[in-house]
Amino acid sequence: MMGDKLMRAVVYHGRMDVRAEDIPYPECDEGELLVKVDGCAVCGSDMKAYKSGNPRMQPPITMGHEFAGTIVECRSDAGYNLGDRIVMATSVACGECGYCKRGWRNLCANVRPMGFGYNGGMAEYVVIPELAIRGGHVIKVPTSIDSIYAALAEPVSCAVNSCENSKVKTGDSVLVMGAGPMGILNALVAREFGAAKIFISEINPARLAQCGSFKFDRLINPAEDDIEAVVKEETDGMGVDVVIVAAPAAFPQQQALSLVRKRGCVCLFASLPAGNSELTIDSRIIHYNEISLVGTSDSTPAHVQRAIEIIDNDDFPADKLVTHTLPMTGFKDAIELMTSGEALRVVLVS
Repeated sequence: MMGDKLMRAVVYHGRMDVRAEDIPYPECDEGELLVKVDGCAVCGSDMKAYKSGNPRMQPPITMGHEFAGTIVECRSDAGYNLGDRIVMATSVACGECGYCKRGWRNLCANVRPMGFGYNGGMAEYVVIPELAIRGGHVIKVPTSIDSIYAALAEPVSCAVNSCENSKVKTGDSVLVMGAGPMGILNALVAREFGAAKIFISEINPARLAQCGSFKFDRLINPAEDDIEAVVKEETDGMGVDVVIVAAPAAFPQQQALSLVRKRGCVCLFASLPAGNSELTIDSRIIHYNEISLVGTSDSTPAHVQRAIEIIDNDDFPADKLVTHTLPMTGFKDAIELMTSGEALRVVLVS
C-alpha cells in the first residue's frame, strides 16, 4: 500500500540509543490491520529500556505499547472496519499455552508485547498482527473518548487487573503506596471499583503534591508521618481493606503487611529489579491475620475493555493524567519530564 514512502518512528537501537528516525511504512499482510497512530504514551518500561536496555527487544525495533489509533487498511475478517478507532491489550498471547487456555492471556508463556516482540506504536502507522486480532486483543474505542486520552487504556487496564486481583469492592478503604503515574491510576481505578476511602503515600513531596487535584481522602508522607499510626487512625484501628504497592522498592512491600486489616489483601503491583527482588516479611502476620498477598502483572483484553469504560466516564480525570503532548521527535524530552517527576503521562503524536 505505502510503496517506498517513509514515516517517522521512535526506534530502539540499544541502551541509551533511541532515535526518532524515518523508516519504511509497514506493509499490511493478510489477516492484519494497518492503524494510523493518533497518540502513543511513553511508559515507565520504555524509560527503563532506554536507560538500562531490555534483552527482550531485538534492535532495531519501533517502541511503544500504550497507543490509540484509527484503522486505515483492513485485511482481517474479524469484524473491524476502516475508520474504527482502536486500542490494544498489547501483550500479545499465543492462545495455545496452558495459561492462555485458562483465560490468563496476560500470563502467556510465549507472550510477545507490542513494542518489544512486535514493532510498536511510537510511529505514524503500526501493523496489528493476525495473532493479536484472533486473540481478541484489539478493542474498539467510542467516539466520545479523545484519541489522546484513549492512549491511557493500557495503563488503566493494568490498574483494573490489580483492583480485580485485590477484590476491591464498594465501601472499601484502599491505601496505594507510591504516587507515581501508576500509583495514581491504581487509586483512581479503586475509586471506580467503589472504594469509599482512598489514601496514597509517597516520600517524594513533589509527587505527593501532584495528587492534590485528584481529591483522595488523605495524602501521607512516610518520611514525615507515622504511616501506620495514620492508617489506624483513619480506619478505627483496623487497617485498610486493601494495600496496593505501586512503589518499586522493597521496604513498602514489606511494610504493607502491617497496614492492612485482618483478612485484608496486599497487592504487589510494582516490580523490584531483577537480582535485587528478595523481601524479608513476617509470615506470622500473614498467618494469624489471614492476609491475602497477591501479585499483578499486565492485563487481558477484558481488562482493556473495562479500562475504556472507565475512561469514558465523565468524572474520570483523563485531562489531569495526560500532562504533556509532544511530537515523535520528543521522546528524549518525555524521558526528562518523567525522570524529573514533572509529567504523569506524556503522549507522543505524529
